[in-house]
Amino acid sequence: MKRALIVDDSALKRRSIKNLLETSGFEVVGEADNGLSAVQLYNELKPDMVTMDITVPKLDGIKVIKMIKEIDNSARIIIITSLGHEHQVKDAISLGAVGFIMENFPE
Repeated sequence: MKRALIVDDSALKRRSIKNLLETSGFEVVGEADNGLSAVQLYNELKPDMVTMDITVPKLDGIKVIKMIKEIDNSARIIIITSLGHEHQVKDAISLGAVGFIMENFPE
């Protein structure tokens, strides 16, 4: 079973993403509500995939992607973001994120 880490500052969005991933056959091994926790959890858990909100506290998603890629260049990171962050998505892809999803999760 593939293992996933969810990074989002909204508990409700994390729950929605978790439900989606679990029904798709993933095991959610960790959840982070800020960028600093995301890097620490990635380093500890070494998940197969990370879902990353661009706008998280402490370290923004772009910095988190850079740091995770320094830990593991083969990390698979998928950006989940809302409209209005297109330039950040481009930055994330250039840093090695494998794709993005425009969020449509309830607040």
